[in-house]
Order: sequence, then C-alpha cells, then structure tokens
Amino acid sequence: MRVRISEDAEDARDAASAGIMAARIGSARLVAGRLLAGRRLSARQGAALLIIGVLALAFNLRSAITSLPPIFPELESALNISAASLSLLAAIPVLCFGVFSGAGAPLSRRFGEERVLGFALVLLATGLLLRSLSPGILLFPGTVVAGGAIALLNVLLPSLVKRRMPDRAGLMIGLYLLMLSGGAIVASLLAVPVFNAGGGATAGGAAVRLTLGLWAGPALLAAAVWLPQLRYRTVPDDMRAAAGASADLVPAARPAGALAMGRSALAWQVTLFMGLQSLTYYATLSWFPTMFRDRGVSAVHAGDLLALMNLGNAVTCLLIPVLAQRAADQRKLAAASMVATAIGMAGAVFGPAGLAAGSIVLLGLGQGATLGLGIFYTMARAPDPVTAASLSAFAQGAGYLIASTGPLLIGFLHDATGGWTVPGLVLLGLVALQLITGWLAGRALTVPVQQTARTGASA
Repeated sequence: MRVRISEDAEDARDAASAGIMAARIGSARLVAGRLLAGRRLSARQGAALLIIGVLALAFNLRSAITSLPPIFPELESALNISAASLSLLAAIPVLCFGVFSGAGAPLSRRFGEERVLGFALVLLATGLLLRSLSPGILLFPGTVVAGGAIALLNVLLPSLVKRRMPDRAGLMIGLYLLMLSGGAIVASLLAVPVFNAGGGATAGGAAVRLTLGLWAGPALLAAAVWLPQLRYRTVPDDMRAAAGASADLVPAARPAGALAMGRSALAWQVTLFMGLQSLTYYATLSWFPTMFRDRGVSAVHAGDLLALMNLGNAVTCLLIPVLAQRAADQRKLAAASMVATAIGMAGAVFGPAGLAAGSIVLLGLGQGATLGLGIFYTMARAPDPVTAASLSAFAQGAGYLIASTGPLLIGFLHDATGGWTVPGLVLLGLVALQLITGWLAGRALTVPVQQTARTGASA
C-alpha cells in the first residue's frame, strides 16, 4: 500500500514537473513568437518608410527645373536679363549634373548614401531659397547649388534602392522614375498659375520670388520624411566583396573606376546615346514653351503642353525597360523609340499649332522610351554590378556634359536666326545621330572589365 502511494506521489510529481516544463516551453515560444512578430512589423514599417522617402526624394529631381521654362519670357522681362543669360540659366542644371555627379561615390563612401541624400535635399532647398531671396544677384549661384544637389540625388538614389531593396529594385526604380515624371508634370502645370497668383508682371519681383522659391517647400518636406533613414549608413560595396574574394585574400587586380570606361567603344556608344537623349530632352524642355508662345499659344497652355510631354515620359520609361529585359537585344526598341521621337519633334516644330498636343505627347513617349533604354543599357551592357556602376557613372558624367550644350545651342540658334526652323532641323539631326548610337548600344554585348593593379591608382 505504501509502495502504491509512493508510486502515485512520484507520478504526480513527474506530471507536475512536466506541466511546469511545458508551460515554460510554451511561454518561451510565446515570447519568441512575439519578438519575431515585432521584428516583422518593424521590418515592414522600415520598408514602408524607405519607400515613402525614396518617392519623396524622386519628386524633387525635376520640379525645380521644369517650373521655369513656361515663364522664361516673364523672367527675361522682370529680371532684365539677356536671351543669352536665359540660355545659360537653362543649361546650368544639366551642366551641374555632369560636373557634380562624380562627387556622389566618394561622399557616399565617407558618410553613407543615406546621409549624403539627406544633405543633398537640404542643399537643394537652400539653393532654391537663395535664388528666391535675391533673384537679381543669386539667381545663377542658387541654381548652381540646386543643380549640384540634384546631381547627387540622381546618382545615389538608384544605387541606394539597389542596395537596400534588392528584391524590389525593378519595381522601385519604376516607381522612382514615375515620381520623377510626376514632379516634372506638376511643376509644369503650376508654373504660370503660381506666377499669376503672385501678382504676375504687375507685382514686379514678388511673383518672380514666389515662382523661384516655391519648390524649396517640397524639398524640405522630403528632408523631414527622410530623417528616419539617417540612422543607416549604406556604403558602396568594397572591391574585394564585389570581386567575390574571401576576407583573407586581396585580389591582385581590382575593377577600375569610371574613367577607364573611356577605353571601350561600347561604353562610348551607351554614353553618347544617353547624352544625346538628355540633350534633346532638356533642349525641348527649355525652349518649346517659348516656341509655342511665339506661335500665339497662351502661357498656361504652353505649360500644359510641357506637362503632356512629361506625361508621355512617365508612360514609356516604365514600360520600355520591361520589354528590353525580355528582348534578345534592344536594337528594334531603340529604332521604334527614335522614330516616335522624330515624328513628334517634327510635328511640334513644323506642324500646325492645333496638332501640337498630339505631337508633343508622341515626342514625350519617344523621349521616355529612350530614357528607359539609356538606364537599361548601363546595366545590360556590363558583365557585373561593379562594372555597371562604373559604366553608369561614366555615362552620366560625360553624357550630361554633352547634354548641357543643348539649351545653349538651341537658344543661340533661335537668337541668331530669329525663328525656330533652324533649331528644329538641328534637333532632328541630333535625333538621327541618337538613332545610330542607340542601335549600336542595343547589341547584345558587354563592355570588358577594366582593371587596375592593386598598387595602382583607380581612376
């Protein structure tokens, strides 16, 4: 009897111990589950903040530029500046893209991409406010500051997306380009109404200051949205990781910098295609509103036509990279894009004003397609990510320097001839040259990997 009682007591103790252990295991699992759920929620919140931040930055990449061409005649009159100075004002942002884009990589290596992007937003707002506070003195210096800031944003924003969100990079690049076009469209539509709301020509400098400084607001708002990203410090991949070397090995050679791409004919074809695309885009962006107004189109409608061109950009710059990825090579896509650009350009310059809307939409579709192809070429024509980064830097740096001549050239030709026929013919000639470079760059080839010795200096 005592044995049975002892056995029963022992069984009860074992059961109690098992119950306590099960309870502890269950509690540990519950805690672990809550921690995991919290981490997942935190990760989703972090991703959402990053997406919102990227879109806010992208909105500011073109708005400060496209807000001015619809009111160029008003600026010329209100600020008493020459036509040559107006051409220089149109060229400065593109020139800054070429000059300052090379600073993005060393700054990001030292401070991290997130912090450099945040600094660029503050710099952009500062430049816009400077030219607004004193247009007579600070118009050009402020535009240089703003252009340099946009150059940093241009270079580092796609790079950050690829590093922070590699699984969604394609979608995010598409959304980034869409938001970029959205900012350009909104700024084009609002330029003349904002100028008129400030009192127009009768208000003197007040309307000019309002128009020049308005887009500092979205830049400051984007900087506030970007604040959560400053705790991160994403830097470019070092050469050993990019080359696939182990931590204990230092490769005898490493990928060369952007300037080494100048040894490749294919890299120059990609660069010329991107440069000519940007040249014709910024030339039409700068001067087509004035051209339409010379033909009797109202200032508001000229701004609407510029917005239509950017709307066409938004459609095809999303679609074409997807089609390009599925094609064996991109020569036919390049040809189709350039045909659309040529027909739209010819219709806008030489066609009747009543058909301007259709022509400008077709031109925008062609330009957006070539923009998408140009970005795709920098990735597809490189054999690895590091070479792609070098090719992209080379194509953007040299390409934007080429593009900066567009607004100057078209403005000079218009002043010299007193009309738009010669500028239009020159633009069509550049489109033909772009077709040749796009066809060559569209072949299924890759640039050779340029390397420098480990002890040598990278370009």
